[in-house]
Amino acid sequence: MAATKSQSVELELSGHTVKLSSPDKVMFKKDGQTKLDLVRYYQAVEGPLLEVMGGRPVLMERYPDGASGKSFFQKRVPKGAPSWLETTVVSTPNGTESDALVAVDLAHVAWAVNLGCLGFHVWPYQALAPEHTDELRIDLDPSPGVGFDEIREAAVLVHDHLEELGIASMVKTSGSKGLHIYSRLLPQWDSYEVRAAAVALARELERRRPDLVTARWWKEERGERVFIDFNQNAPHKTMFGTWSVRPRVGAQVSTPLAWDEVPTVVPDELTMDVVPARVAERGDPWAGTYQEGQDIGPLLEQSAQDLDAGLMDAPWPPVYPKMPNEPPRVAPSRAKKPD
Repeated sequence: MAATKSQSVELELSGHTVKLSSPDKVMFKKDGQTKLDLVRYYQAVEGPLLEVMGGRPVLMERYPDGASGKSFFQKRVPKGAPSWLETTVVSTPNGTESDALVAVDLAHVAWAVNLGCLGFHVWPYQALAPEHTDELRIDLDPSPGVGFDEIREAAVLVHDHLEELGIASMVKTSGSKGLHIYSRLLPQWDSYEVRAAAVALARELERRRPDLVTARWWKEERGERVFIDFNQNAPHKTMFGTWSVRPRVGAQVSTPLAWDEVPTVVPDELTMDVVPARVAERGDPWAGTYQEGQDIGPLLEQSAQDLDAGLMDAPWPPVYPKMPNEPPRVAPSRAKKPD
């Protein structure tokens, strides 16, 4: 590491030189972690981080003045990026294309951190194989009145049902108030099929535990239940990255867990100062599981049965074009009533 007159440092990472400006800038005010501290954190979890994020396009959530400041999302790599930086073309639901950063190695991660990136939002496919969505992602979203105990219970419900179907799954904290459940998939399905599998999962769990979970897209219909957000699997959707540090003043990490940790985990305690020692002591909870591709055929069979029984597709987010077999995209309270 070499200092320069401009108070920057140069880091040799993954065979590249990454210039880090203002390395002592405080990015997380609660405990004072700096930009350089954030890079050092990613160095400490480099192996597990790249196991799940490596080779994937990422959307950058930038906070130039730290987690307490203003922010914006950046999908397009700015002009002036180093020649070694790898990008790939991604698109929005309306077809707008951008050259997005690919998380090839630690140098790419540190380059983004230098821009004030406090959060990587990751696409569910490899940049070299965008036609195959290889992650099923279940976001357990707390509705008003729902506590973390209900989130824990819903996570176990998802896990147990997937186990019944022969689908292995992993769990992580969101870095905020929820839990995320992932299954690494065989490279056989596109994002529309993976979303259909997620819808089928959400509907089946609502049938089993309507008191606890809901597949209802409209907030007014959810009540005090955990929403299983199937639309996180819609095409072009990203989710907050595994091992990524959230843009919160406490520098909480979206941390992989072992399933037996779910009943006792306190997510806010899992910060960038704590997680490296945890990994050094316990290893990567997802190791040996994440690499094995899972078969979502049973969920797609359930989806087909639901449609045969007369169910329509679940509503899509408003930014998407109208989809075949989709119900009216309007909240029930605003729908036109029959005369």
